Amino acid sequence: MASIAPSPAAAGHAPTKTFAVATRTLRFKRGDRKLPTTVYYPKASGHFPVVIFGHGLNGNPTGYAELLRRWAAAGFVIAAPAFPHTSAGVAKFDVMDVLNQPADVSAVLDGLTALPASDGVRKILDLKAVAAAGHSAGGITTVGVFSKQPRDTRFTAGVVLAGNSLGVGQAFTGTPAPMLFVHAEQDPVVPAYTDRAVFDALPWPRAYLPLTGDGHSAPYVSRRDPQFTLVVSATVDFLRWALYRDASARARLLRVRGLDSHL
Repeated sequence: MASIAPSPAAAGHAPTKTFAVATRTLRFKRGDRKLPTTVYYPKASGHFPVVIFGHGLNGNPTGYAELLRRWAAAGFVIAAPAFPHTSAGVAKFDVMDVLNQPADVSAVLDGLTALPASDGVRKILDLKAVAAAGHSAGGITTVGVFSKQPRDTRFTAGVVLAGNSLGVGQAFTGTPAPMLFVHAEQDPVVPAYTDRAVFDALPWPRAYLPLTGDGHSAPYVSRRDPQFTLVVSATVDFLRWALYRDASARARLLRVRGLDSHL
């Protein structure tokens, strides 16, 4: 298992309580690319690791509220931008703009970092413990955060939900960043084998969780889906291990049935 430098605010154990969650919209930009960002965060004092989350094609941050609220309740600050050319209702939709989104993810982190010290969200950020995560095209975006060069080394972990490396490649170099892949084995939109190929190519600590059935979106957005609880528990434990260095979370994750682990 490759070592991950712990952050000052994450001393080897994650919070054991469930936090109340607040939301806020922040307006970030990268050049002329507007990145309105929904932030889900614990209503508590202290410092919490950060996760930048990317939505799928024709999606938006609020569509993933069920999942992102649970991540925030577990002790993470989630910043979810609406991408300028792939989110729901945009004037100029362009699927190829996914290739520009890894840089948008970095821009959102830049925006969080640049918030005034007196800002309520800025006060609780642990910017030494940062992950990228995303679903479908947002999963491709997440892979791109780690594969496109030059790599943004502030991101030290990744979660890819029903994604792959289409367009962003698999040039994984530099300091290892652990990654978790979750994918329904019969996904009709993004074939699972394309995500497996990324998992197989990744030289860093990694785990792959196959889901039963053919759900492309429901396991990640709907608490009514039978896979949703598993997705929540596995991703929370992965983030607790990767960002808080919580060994008990890693132990729970390794007990998940069907998990292919190289952590």
